[in-house]
Amino acid sequence: MKTAELNQTHNGRQLSELVSVDSPKAVLEEVTYILNLISGELDPMPVTSTYYSILDMFRGDLPGYQACNTEYHDFQHTSQVFLAMTRLIHGAVVDGEKLNDRQITLGLMAALFHDSGYIQETDDTVGTGAKHTATHVERSMEFFGAFGSNIGLDEESTLAVQSIILCTNLSVDISSIAFSTPTIGLLGRLLGTADVLAQMADRIYLEKLLFLYHEFRESGIGGYENEVDLLRKTMGFYDFIAGRLATSLDRTDRFMKSHFITRWEIHEDLYQTAIEKQRLYLEQIVSLPDGDPLSFLKRGNIVMRVRGQNTEETA
Repeated sequence: MKTAELNQTHNGRQLSELVSVDSPKAVLEEVTYILNLISGELDPMPVTSTYYSILDMFRGDLPGYQACNTEYHDFQHTSQVFLAMTRLIHGAVVDGEKLNDRQITLGLMAALFHDSGYIQETDDTVGTGAKHTATHVERSMEFFGAFGSNIGLDEESTLAVQSIILCTNLSVDISSIAFSTPTIGLLGRLLGTADVLAQMADRIYLEKLLFLYHEFRESGIGGYENEVDLLRKTMGFYDFIAGRLATSLDRTDRFMKSHFITRWEIHEDLYQTAIEKQRLYLEQIVSLPDGDPLSFLKRGNIVMRVRGQNTEETA
Protein backbone atom coordinates (compact mmCIF):
# COMPACT_ATOMS: atom_id res chain seq x y z
CA MET A 1 0.00 0.00 0.00
CA LYS A 2 1.42 3.36 -0.98
CA THR A 3 1.46 6.31 1.38
CA ALA A 4 -0.52 8.36 -1.14
CA GLU A 5 -3.37 5.90 -0.83
CA LEU A 6 -3.79 6.67 2.86
CA ASN A 7 -6.32 9.41 3.44
CA GLN A 8 -9.11 10.47 5.78
CA THR A 9 -11.24 12.24 3.21
CA HIS A 10 -14.97 11.89 2.73
CA ASN A 11 -16.67 12.50 -0.58
CA GLY A 12 -20.10 13.41 0.80
CA ARG A 13 -21.38 15.73 3.53
CA GLN A 14 -19.18 15.55 6.59
CA LEU A 15 -20.38 15.64 10.18
CA SER A 16 -17.78 18.26 11.08
CA GLU A 17 -19.18 20.65 8.47
CA LEU A 18 -22.63 20.96 10.06
CA VAL A 19 -21.73 22.65 13.35
CA SER A 20 -18.47 24.17 14.54
CA VAL A 21 -17.96 22.07 17.68
CA ASP A 22 -15.03 24.19 18.81
CA SER A 23 -17.46 27.08 19.29
CA PRO A 24 -19.56 26.82 22.48
CA LYS A 25 -21.94 29.42 21.04
CA ALA A 26 -22.48 27.46 17.80
CA VAL A 27 -23.14 24.23 19.67
CA LEU A 28 -25.67 25.85 22.00
CA GLU A 29 -27.43 27.55 19.10
CA GLU A 30 -27.80 24.25 17.27
CA VAL A 31 -29.07 22.48 20.38
CA THR A 32 -31.60 25.26 20.96
CA TYR A 33 -32.73 24.99 17.33
CA ILE A 34 -33.22 21.23 17.64
CA LEU A 35 -35.11 21.61 20.92
CA ASN A 36 -37.51 23.93 19.15
CA LEU A 37 -38.01 21.24 16.50
CA ILE A 38 -38.83 18.74 19.22
CA SER A 39 -41.22 20.96 21.14
CA GLY A 40 -42.12 24.58 20.59
CA GLU A 41 -43.21 24.74 24.24
CA LEU A 42 -39.97 23.46 25.78
CA ASP A 43 -38.29 26.13 27.91
CA PRO A 44 -34.58 26.01 26.96
CA MET A 45 -33.44 28.14 29.91
CA PRO A 46 -32.65 25.27 32.35
CA VAL A 47 -30.54 23.61 29.66
CA THR A 48 -28.86 26.88 28.68
CA SER A 49 -28.13 27.76 32.31
CA THR A 50 -26.62 24.33 32.94
CA TYR A 51 -24.54 24.66 29.77
CA TYR A 52 -22.99 27.91 30.95
CA SER A 53 -22.42 26.50 34.43
CA ILE A 54 -20.50 23.51 33.07
CA LEU A 55 -18.61 25.78 30.67
CA ASP A 56 -17.57 27.92 33.65
CA MET A 57 -16.54 24.75 35.49
CA PHE A 58 -14.30 23.57 32.66
CA ARG A 59 -12.81 27.05 32.25
CA GLY A 60 -12.02 27.30 35.97
CA ASP A 61 -14.53 30.09 36.50
CA LEU A 62 -16.78 28.12 38.86
CA PRO A 63 -15.86 28.69 42.52
CA GLY A 64 -14.26 25.62 44.07
CA TYR A 65 -13.00 24.06 40.84
CA GLN A 66 -9.87 24.28 38.70
CA ALA A 67 -9.93 24.57 34.94
CA CYS A 68 -10.03 21.35 32.94
CA ASN A 69 -6.52 20.01 32.32
CA THR A 70 -7.34 16.76 30.49
CA GLU A 71 -6.93 17.09 26.73
CA TYR A 72 -9.01 14.09 25.66
CA HIS A 73 -11.87 14.62 28.08
CA ASP A 74 -12.11 18.37 27.55
CA PHE A 75 -15.01 20.78 27.13
CA GLN A 76 -15.15 20.18 23.40
CA HIS A 77 -15.85 16.51 24.07
CA THR A 78 -18.61 17.48 26.51
CA SER A 79 -20.08 19.82 23.88
CA GLN A 80 -19.97 17.06 21.28
CA VAL A 81 -21.76 14.64 23.58
CA PHE A 82 -24.32 17.32 24.46
CA LEU A 83 -25.00 17.86 20.75
CA ALA A 84 -25.09 14.14 19.96
CA MET A 85 -27.51 13.56 22.86
CA THR A 86 -29.82 16.30 21.56
CA ARG A 87 -29.73 14.77 18.08
CA LEU A 88 -30.55 11.32 19.42
CA ILE A 89 -33.43 12.66 21.51
CA HIS A 90 -34.78 14.45 18.45
CA GLY A 91 -34.52 11.30 16.35
CA ALA A 92 -36.20 9.26 19.07
CA VAL A 93 -39.13 11.70 19.22
CA VAL A 94 -39.40 11.68 15.41
CA ASP A 95 -39.57 7.88 15.60
CA GLY A 96 -42.43 7.99 18.09
CA GLU A 97 -40.75 7.79 21.51
CA LYS A 98 -42.69 9.72 24.15
CA LEU A 99 -40.37 12.13 25.94
CA ASN A 100 -41.78 15.09 27.82
CA ASP A 101 -40.01 18.42 28.27
CA ARG A 102 -38.85 17.63 31.82
CA GLN A 103 -37.34 14.31 30.79
CA ILE A 104 -35.53 15.90 27.84
CA THR A 105 -34.12 18.60 30.11
CA LEU A 106 -32.85 16.02 32.61
CA GLY A 107 -31.24 13.99 29.84
CA LEU A 108 -29.37 17.03 28.55
CA MET A 109 -28.25 18.01 32.04
CA ALA A 110 -26.80 14.52 32.37
CA ALA A 111 -24.95 14.92 29.07
CA LEU A 112 -23.40 18.18 30.27
CA PHE A 113 -22.25 16.74 33.60
CA HIS A 114 -21.21 13.26 32.41
CA ASP A 115 -17.44 14.01 32.46
CA SER A 116 -17.35 16.71 35.13
CA GLY A 117 -15.64 14.15 37.36
CA TYR A 118 -12.36 14.86 35.58
CA ILE A 119 -12.34 18.37 37.06
CA GLN A 120 -10.20 18.90 40.15
CA GLU A 121 -11.28 20.91 43.15
CA THR A 122 -9.15 23.97 43.89
CA ASP A 123 -7.39 22.26 46.81
CA ASP A 124 -6.45 19.22 44.68
CA THR A 125 -2.98 20.22 43.52
CA VAL A 126 -1.46 16.84 42.67
CA GLY A 127 -1.33 15.73 39.04
CA THR A 128 -4.20 16.34 36.64
CA GLY A 129 -7.82 15.31 36.47
CA ALA A 130 -6.72 12.25 34.51
CA LYS A 131 -5.90 10.57 37.82
CA HIS A 132 -9.67 10.35 38.40
CA THR A 133 -10.27 8.30 35.23
CA ALA A 134 -11.37 5.15 37.05
CA THR A 135 -13.79 7.05 39.30
CA HIS A 136 -14.79 9.98 37.10
CA VAL A 137 -18.33 8.73 36.49
CA GLU A 138 -19.06 8.46 40.21
CA ARG A 139 -17.48 11.88 40.77
CA SER A 140 -19.63 13.31 37.97
CA MET A 141 -22.71 11.93 39.68
CA GLU A 142 -21.61 13.50 42.97
CA PHE A 143 -20.94 16.85 41.31
CA PHE A 144 -24.39 16.81 39.78
CA GLY A 145 -25.88 16.01 43.17
CA ALA A 146 -24.41 19.25 44.53
CA PHE A 147 -25.48 21.18 41.43
CA GLY A 148 -29.03 19.83 41.58
CA SER A 149 -29.31 20.84 45.21
CA ASN A 150 -28.02 24.34 44.44
CA ILE A 151 -30.61 24.96 41.72
CA GLY A 152 -33.46 23.49 43.77
CA LEU A 153 -33.93 20.28 41.78
CA ASP A 154 -36.02 17.71 43.62
CA GLU A 155 -34.42 14.47 44.79
CA GLU A 156 -36.24 12.31 42.25
CA SER A 157 -34.95 14.39 39.35
CA THR A 158 -31.41 14.49 40.73
CA LEU A 159 -31.34 10.71 41.15
CA ALA A 160 -32.73 10.30 37.62
CA VAL A 161 -29.90 12.40 36.16
CA GLN A 162 -27.32 10.47 38.17
CA SER A 163 -28.65 7.16 36.85
CA ILE A 164 -28.46 8.51 33.29
CA ILE A 165 -24.83 9.56 33.83
CA LEU A 166 -24.01 6.08 35.14
CA CYS A 167 -24.78 4.66 31.69
CA THR A 168 -21.58 6.23 30.37
CA ASN A 169 -19.50 3.84 32.49
CA LEU A 170 -18.41 1.16 30.01
CA SER A 171 -17.88 -1.36 32.80
CA VAL A 172 -21.43 -1.08 34.15
CA ASP A 173 -24.16 -3.52 33.16
CA ILE A 174 -26.93 -1.10 32.20
CA SER A 175 -29.58 -3.75 32.74
CA SER A 176 -28.64 -3.77 36.45
CA ILE A 177 -29.34 -0.06 36.94
CA ALA A 178 -32.55 0.68 38.85
CA PHE A 179 -34.04 3.44 36.69
CA SER A 180 -37.01 5.29 38.15
CA THR A 181 -38.97 4.87 34.89
CA PRO A 182 -38.45 3.12 31.54
CA THR A 183 -38.09 6.56 29.92
CA ILE A 184 -35.19 7.45 32.21
CA GLY A 185 -33.67 4.13 31.18
CA LEU A 186 -34.06 5.12 27.53
CA LEU A 187 -32.36 8.44 28.22
CA GLY A 188 -29.53 6.59 29.93
CA ARG A 189 -29.00 4.43 26.87
CA LEU A 190 -29.19 7.49 24.64
CA LEU A 191 -26.43 9.15 26.68
CA GLY A 192 -24.31 6.00 26.65
CA THR A 193 -24.66 6.00 22.88
CA ALA A 194 -24.03 9.74 22.50
CA ASP A 195 -20.83 9.46 24.52
CA VAL A 196 -19.22 6.83 22.30
CA LEU A 197 -20.53 8.22 19.01
CA ALA A 198 -19.36 11.76 19.77
CA GLN A 199 -15.80 10.82 20.58
CA MET A 200 -15.33 8.15 17.91
CA ALA A 201 -16.82 10.32 15.13
CA ASP A 202 -14.62 13.30 16.04
CA ARG A 203 -12.51 14.11 12.99
CA ILE A 204 -9.39 14.15 15.22
CA TYR A 205 -10.35 11.05 17.22
CA LEU A 206 -7.31 9.05 16.14
CA GLU A 207 -4.96 11.89 17.01
CA LYS A 208 -6.65 12.49 20.36
CA LEU A 209 -6.08 8.86 21.31
CA LEU A 210 -2.54 9.95 22.12
CA PHE A 211 -3.98 12.23 24.80
CA LEU A 212 -6.09 9.32 26.04
CA TYR A 213 -3.02 7.12 26.38
CA HIS A 214 -1.40 9.65 28.70
CA GLU A 215 -4.62 10.04 30.70
CA PHE A 216 -4.67 6.27 31.17
CA ARG A 217 -1.00 6.30 32.11
CA GLU A 218 -1.47 8.91 34.84
CA SER A 219 -4.51 7.13 36.22
CA GLY A 220 -2.66 3.82 36.45
CA ILE A 221 -4.76 2.06 33.83
CA GLY A 222 -2.41 -0.47 32.25
CA GLY A 223 -2.50 -2.72 29.24
CA TYR A 224 -0.84 -0.32 26.81
CA GLU A 225 2.91 -0.19 26.20
CA ASN A 226 2.84 3.16 24.41
CA GLU A 227 0.72 5.36 22.14
CA VAL A 228 1.11 3.05 19.15
CA ASP A 229 0.06 0.04 21.21
CA LEU A 230 -3.14 1.88 22.19
CA LEU A 231 -3.78 2.68 18.53
CA ARG A 232 -3.40 -0.98 17.59
CA LYS A 233 -5.68 -2.13 20.41
CA THR A 234 -8.29 0.46 19.44
CA MET A 235 -9.19 -1.87 16.56
CA GLY A 236 -10.62 -4.21 19.19
CA PHE A 237 -12.37 -1.30 20.88
CA TYR A 238 -14.37 -0.69 17.69
CA ASP A 239 -15.66 -4.26 17.94
CA PHE A 240 -16.43 -3.84 21.64
CA ILE A 241 -18.44 -0.67 21.02
CA ALA A 242 -20.33 -2.23 18.11
CA GLY A 243 -21.37 -5.03 20.45
CA ARG A 244 -22.35 -2.61 23.22
CA LEU A 245 -24.46 -0.53 20.84
CA ALA A 246 -26.27 -3.67 19.70
CA THR A 247 -26.91 -5.07 23.19
CA SER A 248 -26.63 -2.92 26.33
CA LEU A 249 -27.47 0.30 24.48
CA ASP A 250 -30.39 -1.33 22.64
CA ARG A 251 -29.44 0.03 19.20
CA THR A 252 -30.47 3.53 20.23
CA ASP A 253 -27.99 4.82 17.65
CA ARG A 254 -30.73 4.04 15.11
CA PHE A 255 -32.41 7.32 16.06
CA MET A 256 -29.55 9.35 14.62
CA LYS A 257 -30.59 8.75 11.03
CA SER A 258 -34.09 10.10 11.68
CA HIS A 259 -32.54 13.27 13.06
CA PHE A 260 -30.35 13.83 10.01
CA ILE A 261 -33.26 13.25 7.64
CA THR A 262 -35.53 15.67 9.49
CA ARG A 263 -32.99 18.36 10.35
CA TRP A 264 -30.69 18.28 7.32
CA GLU A 265 -32.41 16.12 4.67
CA ILE A 266 -29.37 13.84 4.82
CA HIS A 267 -30.35 10.20 4.49
CA GLU A 268 -27.49 8.66 6.41
CA ASP A 269 -26.11 8.56 9.92
CA LEU A 270 -23.08 10.81 9.60
CA TYR A 271 -21.73 9.59 12.93
CA GLN A 272 -21.49 6.00 11.72
CA THR A 273 -20.07 7.18 8.41
CA ALA A 274 -17.34 9.16 10.19
CA ILE A 275 -16.59 6.30 12.57
CA GLU A 276 -16.23 3.80 9.75
CA LYS A 277 -13.92 6.13 7.82
CA GLN A 278 -11.72 6.51 10.89
CA ARG A 279 -11.73 2.78 11.54
CA LEU A 280 -10.67 1.95 8.00
CA TYR A 281 -7.91 4.55 8.12
CA LEU A 282 -6.66 3.23 11.46
CA GLU A 283 -6.69 -0.31 10.12
CA GLN A 284 -4.51 0.83 7.21
CA ILE A 285 -1.90 2.69 9.22
CA VAL A 286 -1.46 0.06 11.94
CA SER A 287 -1.07 -2.72 9.35
CA LEU A 288 1.86 -1.11 7.53
CA PRO A 289 4.82 -3.44 8.19
CA ASP A 290 7.54 -0.79 8.33
CA GLY A 291 5.64 2.42 8.96
CA ASP A 292 5.14 4.48 12.07
CA PRO A 293 1.36 4.92 12.50
CA LEU A 294 1.91 8.25 14.22
CA SER A 295 3.49 9.70 11.08
CA PHE A 296 0.11 9.38 9.34
CA LEU A 297 -1.79 11.35 11.99
CA LYS A 298 -1.57 14.97 10.86
CA ARG A 299 -4.64 16.70 12.26
CA GLY A 300 -4.47 19.30 15.00
CA ASN A 301 -0.67 19.06 15.26
CA ILE A 302 -1.38 16.71 18.15
CA VAL A 303 1.41 14.21 17.45
CA MET A 304 4.03 16.96 17.56
CA ARG A 305 2.55 18.40 20.74
CA VAL A 306 2.55 15.05 22.52
CA ARG A 307 6.07 14.23 21.37
CA GLY A 308 7.21 17.66 22.55
CA GLN A 309 5.65 17.13 25.97
CA ASN A 310 7.32 13.73 26.29
CA THR A 311 10.69 15.22 25.40
CA GLU A 312 10.28 17.86 28.12
CA GLU A 313 9.24 15.25 30.69
CA THR A 314 12.30 13.09 30.05
CA ALA A 315 14.81 15.96 29.75
